[in-house]
Amino acid sequence: MHPALWISKTGLDAAQTDVATVSNNLANASTVGFKKDRAIFEDLLYQNINQPGGRSSADTEMPSGLMLGSGSKVVATQKAHTQGNMLTTENALDMSIQGRGYFEILQPDGTIAYTRNGQFTLNDQGQIVTSGAGFLLQPEIAVPEDAQQITISQDGEVSATIRGQADAQVLGQLNISDFVNPTGLQPTGQNLFVETASSGAPIQGVPGLQGLGTISQGTLETSNVNVTEELVNLIESQRLYEMNSKVISSVDQMLGQVIQQL
Repeated sequence: MHPALWISKTGLDAAQTDVATVSNNLANASTVGFKKDRAIFEDLLYQNINQPGGRSSADTEMPSGLMLGSGSKVVATQKAHTQGNMLTTENALDMSIQGRGYFEILQPDGTIAYTRNGQFTLNDQGQIVTSGAGFLLQPEIAVPEDAQQITISQDGEVSATIRGQADAQVLGQLNISDFVNPTGLQPTGQNLFVETASSGAPIQGVPGLQGLGTISQGTLETSNVNVTEELVNLIESQRLYEMNSKVISSVDQMLGQVIQQL
């Protein structure tokens, strides 16, 4: 079988994976706190026919070798944990992190997940939870029923004005976590990430201290997907797919001519 068929087949698979990655970015262009992906390509093993530097005669050596590649593949998808734009909502429980860090979320199995999505609300017990699945924000903070106004400072202190009281009451302190390698975090859906060996252990702290970002109340961090950039990437992936398809078609014509003439 002609090797170009198999090489082009790997190119088709890689381009298809790249298109899937771009389409996921575009699908989440309006998802709060979403971080875009990019596909990482790698060439496959080479068939080493002539070694560079090999002896071509008793006194000379080859300046270059003859090595035939076997195609390409996508070896990873890498998250870009860059800051998204800020969207003002004026909702007291909407929060965004200006800088590095992630909100800590308690999952039903007791493990901690991390998110940049600051869309929070209250459950039936007055606890601050995620808007989608209702997972508890950590540390747990309960808002009294008679609270009239909730205030969240830049350093994460949560306070509320209670009916009948002149002074605001402190309800709790929010912490955020950062990682040595945020790209190593594993996305699990629902805007959540979990720790992996590649990300390193979480570095927990008070917002605004030790290099951590600050909290902005009444705002949300939008997706960092640039729609124009993703559409350009989509066009490139489509053309890459077409070119590999064209190679397969050309090899097919070559083999057809050989069969007809022999």
